[in-house]
Amino acid sequence: MLFSPLPKLSLVLALLLALLDGAIVVQASPTATEIDNLVTLPFAKRFNFTGSTNILQRDQARARNLRARGTSRGTQTSPSPSPETSSITAQNQLMQYVAEVRVGSALPANTYELIVDTGSANAWVGAGQPRSMSGVEWIDLVGLGSGGLGLEIPYQSIGVASESVGFEGVDGVLGLGPRDLTLGTLRPSVNGTIETVVQNLFGQGAIGFESVSISFEPILEVNDVNGELTFGGVDTSKFIGDLNVAPFTTTPPSSQYFGVDQAVRYGSSTPLLDNNPGIFDTGTIMLLIATDALNTYVEAVGAVFDDETELYRITPEQYASLQSMFFTINNVVYEFTANAQIWPRNLNTLIGGSPDYVYLIVGDIGANSGSGMDIISGMAFMERFYISFSTNTAPRLVNGVSIANTPNTQAMTN
Repeated sequence: MLFSPLPKLSLVLALLLALLDGAIVVQASPTATEIDNLVTLPFAKRFNFTGSTNILQRDQARARNLRARGTSRGTQTSPSPSPETSSITAQNQLMQYVAEVRVGSALPANTYELIVDTGSANAWVGAGQPRSMSGVEWIDLVGLGSGGLGLEIPYQSIGVASESVGFEGVDGVLGLGPRDLTLGTLRPSVNGTIETVVQNLFGQGAIGFESVSISFEPILEVNDVNGELTFGGVDTSKFIGDLNVAPFTTTPPSSQYFGVDQAVRYGSSTPLLDNNPGIFDTGTIMLLIATDALNTYVEAVGAVFDDETELYRITPEQYASLQSMFFTINNVVYEFTANAQIWPRNLNTLIGGSPDYVYLIVGDIGANSGSGMDIISGMAFMERFYISFSTNTAPRLVNGVSIANTPNTQAMTN
């Protein structure tokens, strides 16, 4: 995991713990504002047919690592994963979001397919599509977008892997998380941090606001380009109505990520969580909630555990009466529809399921409520909303997570 020295520094990308096992000012009545100098980067959902199909095990392993790594920030140490966690997180991920990024000043520049990860903050490329890796830190030119619409970052820290273990089909990670997640990744300066891609864009004047916004779109086709990253503001064509800016939670370990406090209920009268901390994470597939909350949800739905997929399942008849979940974030209620709660039915065989059942993508986070990370809203949740993460430190700007409905919020794609 150690990076060999490059002049005086080496880079320890301790991302084994979470690397895919890791803006706009609006108040109570928000109004979206377009900001100049927006940069967009398309990305695609990629299905990996060679890896493990057990999405729950992989997501739970990532949740453990996110929780452990977030907890360690206070002590400025990197936790060591258990053997169980290590073995699970080394497995290939069934789905991932991938963006093409150019690296290098030579023409033509090398183009890499990097996993979009809000659960980490380092950017790295490397040998043979890594999962865990070691190598050196380089400062190089990074390009986002394509052709004349692209944007170049002249001095971006890039981890370059000389060894890698695990993933196939991708070239590394584009970490978009908060800068503090880079703490402990520099040697010998273990108390130092690294400027992120978003920070460098803002610091070099390429964007007017230190933020990244994410638009997903549920798809049923493999490798479709169905997502967009927007740096420096929001794309108002991607959402409906107002953006609601929720302040970052102060409860660790969720406070180390893009986390907010939120209340969750099933249907009109079944409370699941009451203003609990949770995070948004592009490296997680499912919607994970605390164990006690999940038990209440499963009982209300009438679902049974499926031994083959390790997901909860219902019958088509039960699906017809499945109710929406509701998330209250900063006093605004967001509906997570019945269709959004299920795995795409035409892809049941991809996870080892039967076409005769409907599988739920709401799963167990692996700990009861009160852990400090009681909700992880992964791809399945984020595909239904427009979400913007702002980390600008300028006095006139507000840090937080902005969320809005999209045409996909009520879509029946699954």
